[in-house]
Amino acid sequence: MLPVVAIVGRPNVGKSTLFNRLLGERQAIVHDESGVTRDRHYGESFWNGRDFTVIDTGGYLPDTDNAIVTGIRNQVEIAIREADVIVFVVDVEQGISSDDEVVANRLRRQDKPVILAVNKSDNTGKALGSSEFYRFGFDDLFPVSAISGMGTGELLDRLVEQMPADHDEDQDKESVPKIAIIGRPNVGKSSLINALLEDDRCIVTEVAGTTRDSINSLLKYRDKTYMLIDTAGLRKRSRVQENIEFYSLIRTEKSIRECDVVVLLIDATRGFEVQDVRMLRMAEQFNKGIVIALNKWDSVEKETNTAKNFIDTIYRKVPNMKYAPVYTISALTGQRIHRIIDECEIVIQERSKKIPTSKLNQFLKELTTRRPLPYSRGVQLTIKYVTQVKHKPPVFAFFMNMPRELPANYRRYIENNMRETFGFKGVPLTMVFKQK
Repeated sequence: MLPVVAIVGRPNVGKSTLFNRLLGERQAIVHDESGVTRDRHYGESFWNGRDFTVIDTGGYLPDTDNAIVTGIRNQVEIAIREADVIVFVVDVEQGISSDDEVVANRLRRQDKPVILAVNKSDNTGKALGSSEFYRFGFDDLFPVSAISGMGTGELLDRLVEQMPADHDEDQDKESVPKIAIIGRPNVGKSSLINALLEDDRCIVTEVAGTTRDSINSLLKYRDKTYMLIDTAGLRKRSRVQENIEFYSLIRTEKSIRECDVVVLLIDATRGFEVQDVRMLRMAEQFNKGIVIALNKWDSVEKETNTAKNFIDTIYRKVPNMKYAPVYTISALTGQRIHRIIDECEIVIQERSKKIPTSKLNQFLKELTTRRPLPYSRGVQLTIKYVTQVKHKPPVFAFFMNMPRELPANYRRYIENNMRETFGFKGVPLTMVFKQK
């Protein structure tokens, strides 16, 4: 396991900016509004020959009855427990505040190395002023500017020195399958991940839109490891009024692009809406594996065909996506939640499937014998041969005489029969028709 560095501090001191600087890319949402980072945000960095994990946390505030602030504080506590080294970020421009004192008192009660990063020290005068923070009692103090990068090299040097030496950094680098949990706000995405992890990795409240960044968590299940990505709820673009919500939407789209399988979580008590269709289309456009989960099924009043009718409604609205399996679950009670991971594993295997060219062409011969290709402008269309040119996701190339003239209904005929013959459950198929 890689060494873990946790970035902590009160709100709006530049923790997420420093996180992005340490990772060398913009992963965390950065905004002038305090309290933007709510969940723990993970990333991997490299410095002086060492790989390590960095955790960005929400702003730590004293006790309050606010559910989100309390949730953030709990997340910071978890990050502190997980960390090998802690970076305590303060703001030289605002000086020492009572909230800084609260964080400092909390960090002094644990025995892990603490490095004090005095942020916004972007000139000599401010760097000299950072010395007042020595009163917190931490020996390692570095004036830095997360925006410009000034002083962050020295900070990283010290971070690496403070990391424990007994981590196995030669671990297997094989890619871990990524499963993105997507859906509208407040459908239970974080609750599902917490139930799967049996952990409180993500903040769960009844306030819609609690998750703004995409949060990565490792799940070990049936001797396999998966990366679960909890994404911010996607709303219609017309409703995205906050700049932060816009960034969250971009992060969610990015998560879909980078994952292997998408689990679209639907609130079964609210039904299947236009925004759900848009998310399914997005997943299909990016050629991701797709599993649909109807959450809160324990709260649905049921009759004999309730589940079947709900599933039929989905397939009527997306008739070309009947390949995507649909399951009823309850993240609250744990009902069938592990069935989702089982299905994701099946979809991952299906997405990796390679069909030999000989089998594909035997299939093509039988297919066109049963239903010959049509004529176009007096010439019969013919497909010479087919081959699979890619997997993860699967792509098939069909070579024929007049590819532009092939009717859409015959393309669907080919795809439907390919699925009947070769499977590809939950997997979009890309078929390319080329001139030969």
